[in-house]
Amino acid sequence: MHIARKLRRNQTPWEIKLWNALRDRNIQNLKFRRQTKIGNYYADFLCVEKKLIIELDGGHHDEVRTRFADNYRQKFLEANGYRVLRFWNNEIDKNLEGVIERIMQNS
Repeated sequence: MHIARKLRRNQTPWEIKLWNALRDRNIQNLKFRRQTKIGNYYADFLCVEKKLIIELDGGHHDEVRTRFADNYRQKFLEANGYRVLRFWNNEIDKNLEGVIERIMQNS
């Protein structure tokens, strides 16, 4: 099975919640895609026309090895012209409106 398809079928509850807010051009008429491959990486959400990537991070992203890998990945994406917004899963639960506002400000 294609990796991106598998990732889309196995979304976390937070990815589903944010996707419901992003889909169907709900934010400033922008089209977002899920689990899009860029180089060797898969972006959680990508708006191609704005080169904007949105990443959701769970608790394991606070571990040293994962932070290092995330930092390396973000540098790669930024070097290729993408802007990356990162949100913790609990931000999606506690402040989805604030997350959407920040996405709108950066798009």
